[in-house]
Amino acid sequence: MPKAILLDLGGVVLGINVAQVFQTWARRAGVESERIQHSWAMDEAYKLHEIGAIDFAEYAGRLEQQLGINMPLSDWRAGWNAIWTEPYAQVVDQLPGLAQRYKLCAFSNTNAVHAEAFYAQYPQALESFSSMFLSHEIGARKPDPDAFLQVCNKMSTHPRDVLFIDDSAANAEGASSSGSPMPGRLPGSQSRPPPPQVANCPLSCN
Repeated sequence: MPKAILLDLGGVVLGINVAQVFQTWARRAGVESERIQHSWAMDEAYKLHEIGAIDFAEYAGRLEQQLGINMPLSDWRAGWNAIWTEPYAQVVDQLPGLAQRYKLCAFSNTNAVHAEAFYAQYPQALESFSSMFLSHEIGARKPDPDAFLQVCNKMSTHPRDVLFIDDSAANAEGASSSGSPMPGRLPGSQSRPPPPQVANCPLSCN
């Protein structure tokens, strides 16, 4: 029996649709969304952005070079935040009860712009978490096992006592390498959280 539950956000608690990101950028830049989709990559700049080593303005500048598109920062930001869809109600509805029985925390690979957006748009979906561990704030990202160890240390909980649930197999393996059990169902649930439309997309707030 776990003492703590550590949930991913995007694709597990919050809905995401990365196609909306590409479509929004394409509309604002006046290009085909397929061009952006084919050119975008989870490169070093993306990872640096997720650990807070560069800010969104610098990342947008890297995107301009990568995609060959020049837009105002506000347009890049609007597209970046178009990723969000409604939270998964069947998961969110379970969170208050789980928070009464376990230490309930979240661990997300994300960035300051996305965090500002989901805190503002979905506060009720997040209110049951006692702690939120965000990659850009702790300077580490999944699937690095050291990132999980850092989070478990902040939770004052041994990894073996933490049930980790994520929509990414790589992140699950990283958690397992740190000593956490492999992810599974939420306690009391008949099924795992629904897979997002873009479960394997690296833009997800995994």
